[in-house]
Amino acid sequence: MGIKNQIVEGYSYFLTMTVVNWIDVFTRPVYKHIIVDALKYNQENKGLIIFGWCLISNHLHLIAEAEDGSHLSDFLRDFKKFTSKTIIKEIRDNADESRKKWMLSEFEFAGRFKKNIKNYKFWQDGNEAKEIHTTTFLAQKLDYIHENPVSAEIVENDEEYVYSSAKNYAGEKGLIDVVLI
Repeated sequence: MGIKNQIVEGYSYFLTMTVVNWIDVFTRPVYKHIIVDALKYNQENKGLIIFGWCLISNHLHLIAEAEDGSHLSDFLRDFKKFTSKTIIKEIRDNADESRKKWMLSEFEFAGRFKKNIKNYKFWQDGNEAKEIHTTTFLAQKLDYIHENPVSAEIVENDEEYVYSSAKNYAGEKGLIDVVLI
């Protein structure tokens, strides 16, 4: 991780994790639920605190921090490794995936010249980590991620989108429990 995206413990961050080549993987519920389940697992077992999130067709936004004694950078590394392997396996094993050959070829090519990649590269390098210093910046980023599906014309109102914390902030039960700010 470069200096630009260095994560310092004790702070909250606005994070963006993007699929290589902006491939629209998260158009199928099975892949979305791998992300949701992994986030829940990390909340329950790895000290991840989520303030906001939104999963769009090819990227995930998080506003998060780690509990004392946990490290956000460790979560990010393990989360990306686990979800990458699990989603690739699901794509490979899913007989109904019409884009299987194309997606696997793209992921293989993305990892071809990376020494630390064995077969496939799913996530782009980096997390675009932006340290949150002010409540204004925090509110701006929370509004931004909740408006993503509205801007993409997936839903008319942000709280209608299932794969985001907008429901939580509208007083409804979301897929993932978040700490409201």
